[in-house]
Amino acid sequence: MVFSSTTFLFVFLPIVLLGHTLLKTTSGRNVFLLVLSLFFYAWGEGPVVLVMLNAILVNHFAALWIVKAPDAKIRKRRMAYTVAYDIGMLVVFKYTNFLVDNLNIGLQMLSINPLYIGTVHLPIGISFFIFQSLSYVLDVYRNDTEVQRKIARTALYITLFPQLIAGPIVRYTDVAAQMESRRVRRDAFAEGVQRFIIGLSKKVLLADPLGYIADQLFGAPVGVLGMDAAWLGAVCYGFQIYFDFSAYSDMAIGLGKMLGFQFMENFNYPYIAASVREFWRRWHISLSTWFRDYLYIPLGGSHASAQRTYTNLLIVFFLCGLWHGASWNFVAWGLLHGFFLALERAGLERLVRRLPAVLRHAYVLFVVLIGWVLFRAEDGAHAWQYLQAMAGGNVAPTYYAAFYFDPEILLTLVMAAVFSTPLYPVLERWSSKQGNGVEAFRLLLLLGLFAFSVSTLVNSTYNPFIYFRF
Repeated sequence: MVFSSTTFLFVFLPIVLLGHTLLKTTSGRNVFLLVLSLFFYAWGEGPVVLVMLNAILVNHFAALWIVKAPDAKIRKRRMAYTVAYDIGMLVVFKYTNFLVDNLNIGLQMLSINPLYIGTVHLPIGISFFIFQSLSYVLDVYRNDTEVQRKIARTALYITLFPQLIAGPIVRYTDVAAQMESRRVRRDAFAEGVQRFIIGLSKKVLLADPLGYIADQLFGAPVGVLGMDAAWLGAVCYGFQIYFDFSAYSDMAIGLGKMLGFQFMENFNYPYIAASVREFWRRWHISLSTWFRDYLYIPLGGSHASAQRTYTNLLIVFFLCGLWHGASWNFVAWGLLHGFFLALERAGLERLVRRLPAVLRHAYVLFVVLIGWVLFRAEDGAHAWQYLQAMAGGNVAPTYYAAFYFDPEILLTLVMAAVFSTPLYPVLERWSSKQGNGVEAFRLLLLLGLFAFSVSTLVNSTYNPFIYFRF
């Protein structure tokens, strides 16, 4: 069940909000949300919900096991066992086919019969709920949070449906107090509704139409793509993945506010960044801070030698790429970003800062768009051919950008470019200082966006959430 579906909007969400409102105690609301969150996940995954239940049970009791350790050495060993189990579960469900396929390449070179296994089903959102489980256990081990003794609350933390499927990755320390006691204020509820509508509009009115164009261009015969068409595909995909994923985060944060929870911001207009380093401070913030706190800093961060710092960055972004998907394309995408982050630390960022603002942003967008091609392409060969097309390497192209331009797409591209900048917050701050007339107009605008988004949903068959597969 996705947020941008009529089932969610007009059946599941009203039931959640009504039940949450009628129940007056926090414990009652927690049980209600836990049951519906499990139903939400099982709606699409069926029996695979057992994988998530396993993660809940193991990590809840493992955290209790860790705090009961008689000394630091045993405590560390128990933490390591738990981390190994979580990572092992992620490897089994997400990387088994990838590992076997790569092993078979080596076996064929040695003239050994390849291994054959069935396709291992990838549970939706497993990367997110495993990382949340890991952060809880590691925070307990570090004494950054108290262990939770009520399994229902551990379960609610891991399964809470607004952020279950595609984040943001929520730390237990951020919501522990809110699970103990929370109050849904009227102004926070209104903010949540507004945030949800904005996210829904970004998804349906910007991400989906541009994603449709990106799918056509990335699915076209690469050898006949014109340079302009190839760049159009990359730009459309860049907008699609940003507005698709940030829309989901907006809706998750909005839903959280409606239920009395405060989730961290996950995006901060990354396409206005003036360096790749700044891009990662603005893109998927919950993931980048997770890797920083639980991997980069424990590896030594930037406090070691310069060579070690560069190595740490490459390790982190190698794993960041692999976290996104079991494919060498994702690894290449991660290493590309790690390489430029290392270059910027080595002095490139100082040189970039001397450039005019337009050139600084152009540098970042160039690197990011090249990365998105690696991210979107079917495999390494497809990515290489597509990059060649972007460089004008096709001598007799038959696909041109003009074939895909119509007034609707041109308007969508302009709106995507505008709303990838912090224009809306500026307008929001301005409107809040005006009279009731402007506020009434903003309310009508939000209602109009919601109605238009729902109308578009009903009449469209293209409604993917592309980050679900990561």
